[in-house]
Amino acid sequence: MIFRRLYDDELAQASYLIGCEVTRRAIVVDPTVDAARYTRAATDEGLTITHVAETHIHADFVSGARTLAMLTEAALCVSAEGGPEWRYRLDDRLTIEPSGGQPARLAYTPRLLRHGDTVDVGTLRLTVLHTPGHTPEHVSYLVADTTVSDEPIGMLSGDFIFVGDVGRPDLLERAAGVADTMEPSARRLFASLQAARSLPDYLQLWPGHGAGSACGKALGSMPQSTLGFERLTNAALRATDEDAFVRDILTAQPEPPRYFARMKRVNRDGAPDPAPEATAPELSAAELDAAIAGGGFAVDTRPSAWFMSEFVPGTICVPKSKSFTSYFGSVAPEECPVVLLVAREEDLRPLALRLHHIGFDRVAGWAVAGEVIADRRAAGLPVWTLQPAPLDDVRRRMDTDPSLRLVDVRNAAERSGGVIPGSLGISLGDLADWGGRAPREAPVVVQCHAGTRSVIGASVLRAAGFTDVTPMAGGYDAWTAAGLPVVRPSDG
Repeated sequence: MIFRRLYDDELAQASYLIGCEVTRRAIVVDPTVDAARYTRAATDEGLTITHVAETHIHADFVSGARTLAMLTEAALCVSAEGGPEWRYRLDDRLTIEPSGGQPARLAYTPRLLRHGDTVDVGTLRLTVLHTPGHTPEHVSYLVADTTVSDEPIGMLSGDFIFVGDVGRPDLLERAAGVADTMEPSARRLFASLQAARSLPDYLQLWPGHGAGSACGKALGSMPQSTLGFERLTNAALRATDEDAFVRDILTAQPEPPRYFARMKRVNRDGAPDPAPEATAPELSAAELDAAIAGGGFAVDTRPSAWFMSEFVPGTICVPKSKSFTSYFGSVAPEECPVVLLVAREEDLRPLALRLHHIGFDRVAGWAVAGEVIADRRAAGLPVWTLQPAPLDDVRRRMDTDPSLRLVDVRNAAERSGGVIPGSLGISLGDLADWGGRAPREAPVVVQCHAGTRSVIGASVLRAAGFTDVTPMAGGYDAWTAAGLPVVRPSDG
């Protein structure tokens, strides 16, 4: 058996290419929209992709399953389990339109899978397990190399079981808006875990995500594990009391980024697959102002320290980093035209590709941030700055100014470990909504763990019209390192 794990560090997401050494046929499981990545990997291994499969309807990235299946004319294998609302919507047979007098050809044939079905890829056999909980339709695949044994060697667990955690059961309600589904989903997840007790300890576990994903609250960073080891160390697998499990699994889950809701719909109904806009125009300072005034979402992707020293009014700080897609998806409105401000022109293409992975393809323009800032200064146009607030200043102002709001933009799981007394817990994705209700003249200090999200949050509020807003220097880490007081959220 040929086995390749293809990991996207920014999405904290794993796809898998598994091939038969005898027939050189291969299956790809849970691909992103970067189809070329999988065809290159298959070519490197001397494999032909004949099957493309998914474990579930993803919320955190645009699925590339349909695109890859069409490109390779492979069978598309997806779950037929779950209720009708969150079942894949597929035509019975999809074809590529004829061109140049050639007859239409089959693009791919969908295969709808149910519990107990098998998918044969040469001498490899994948057995379908319906493992609902994270989503109603979720399936996992037991993988056997029949040239060695009919018994499975591993499980592609998707978002069912992770290293150190299990898939969160609240996304259907919190991200997709399907009311009253969190607790029933948690109970289905408990039942799925109990059913998995019959699987052997030696089974390799190949999960769909690693540390940093918002699809769970305590994911480990190891690329794989065994079911036996997870039974020893993973609290969710050790749980025997259903009510206690439900309470624990629904507590302190991180707030899902805003874009998750759209991803669920897109991946259920069929993702469009346009290439990222390669011909977006470079904008002058005046054109950038016009784009922002017209509803464009202008993102400055320079390091946060650079942004604080000088930035274009109305732009949002989302630094180019491993967390770029998560932070962008947390603060960006749906379906917005995006304007990218970059440190250098060569950053443009990689950032546009990252946006494509989470379904933002309308790049309306771009500019080199330093150049448009220099043009603004030369023309006498305003350039804004952000001054980080020192800890002593924050503490003094909280004691003397009752109008001050200290806004903690960390997620619920982070805040559960301790908060600064008097702070308001408002996650980054909810900040724009809060800003729409709060008085814009009130002074605001934004605080996170170490600093980056506080700058992002401050830029969101500044763009929304808040005139006295600043990030707190060093964040919660600096506050605790200085020995300043903290409380548990339940303490008041």
